[in-house]
Amino acid sequence: MNKSKRNKILTLLLFVQIGLIYLFSKFPGFVESGYSTGIYTYISQFFRFLFGWIPFSFGDIIYAILIVFIFRFLFQFIKSKYQARKYLVFQFLAGVSIFYFCFYFFWGINYSRQPLTSTLELTTENYDINKLKSLTDRLIFKIIDIKSQITSHDSIAVVIPYSKSEILDKTELGYQNLKKDFLQFQYKPSSIKKSLFSLPLTYMGFSGYFNPLTGEAQVDYLVPKISLPMISSHEVAHQLGYASESEANFIGFMAANYHDDLYFKYSAYLTAINYALSDIYRSDPDLYQIYLDVLPRGIIINMLESRKFWAKYENPAEPLFKAFYDGFLKVNQQKDGLKSYNKMVDLLISYDLKYTLY
Repeated sequence: MNKSKRNKILTLLLFVQIGLIYLFSKFPGFVESGYSTGIYTYISQFFRFLFGWIPFSFGDIIYAILIVFIFRFLFQFIKSKYQARKYLVFQFLAGVSIFYFCFYFFWGINYSRQPLTSTLELTTENYDINKLKSLTDRLIFKIIDIKSQITSHDSIAVVIPYSKSEILDKTELGYQNLKKDFLQFQYKPSSIKKSLFSLPLTYMGFSGYFNPLTGEAQVDYLVPKISLPMISSHEVAHQLGYASESEANFIGFMAANYHDDLYFKYSAYLTAINYALSDIYRSDPDLYQIYLDVLPRGIIINMLESRKFWAKYENPAEPLFKAFYDGFLKVNQQKDGLKSYNKMVDLLISYDLKYTLY
C-alpha cells in the first residue's frame, strides 16, 4: 500500500473514531464496566510498569518530538505548492488519526464513564448556602486541628520539611490507605514525574497533567511545596481513570486526607477550603470576609503563598491556553469546562452527608 492511500484510509478512520467516541458517550454504564474498570486497568498498570522506573518524564519527550513534527509540517506546508499541500494535509490528518486513537484507547474513553456520584452512591442534589457553610465550618475546624499538631503558633505558616521528590514518592501511601475503604482507588505501581516543561506549564496556568500516551502523571515542579501533595494526588486520580477534573480533585483530596502524614492532610484541607471559600464569595462576599477573619494568620499565609506564586506568572497568553482547555473539557462530557474544578465542593458535601469527612 502506497503512503498516499494509507494516509487517506487513516484520515477516514479518524472520522469513524470520532463517531465511535460519540456513541460511547451515550452508554456510560458500558464504558464503566467494559473499559474503565476492565480494559483500562490493564492498560494503566502496563504503562506504569513500563515507564514508572524511568527517573524523568518519557511522555514529555514524546510531546516535544510531536511539537517538532507539527512545526516541521507547517514549514513544509507553507513552502509547498498546491499538489504537495494536498498530500501533506492527508499526511497530517493521518497522524492526527493515530494520535486520536492512542489518546482515547489508552485513556480518553474514561471521559464517558459513569459519574463518581453513581459508583459511590452519593446524592446529586444542588446544595444551598447553609450546607456550603456547614461544610466550610467543618473544613476550617479540621485544618486548625491539623495545623496545631504541626505547629502551635497560629501566626506561623506550615512549611513542608520534605523535598519535592520525597513528596512525589510519598503520594501513593495515601492511596494505599484509601483502597482499604474503597478498593477502586487501588494504585500500584507509582509513576509520578516532575514535568520537563514546568516553566511553560506554569506560564500556561497549569499545575500538572496526565499523559495518556505513557500513563505518567506530570506535576509542575515550580509550584510551592504546600500545594504539591494535593496536586500529585490529583494527577494520580487521572491515572486511575477518573478524567473529570472535579472527581480527580475530590479523589486527590480523599487520598491526601487518608494519608498518615499531617503535611499531606494539611495540603488537602488547604485546597478544599480555597474551593469552598471561592463558592462562598460568589454567593455572599460579606460571609467570605467573616471566614477570612476567623482563619489563623498562618493558614492565610499558606493560602496567599499559592496565589502569589501564580500571580508572578500571569501573562497575556494564559487565558488563551485556558480557553482552549475549557473547550476541550466541554467537548469531552464536562459541560462546566474549567469551572468543573470547583464541583469538588459538591462532591465533598455529598460525601460528608453519607460518610462524614472525619
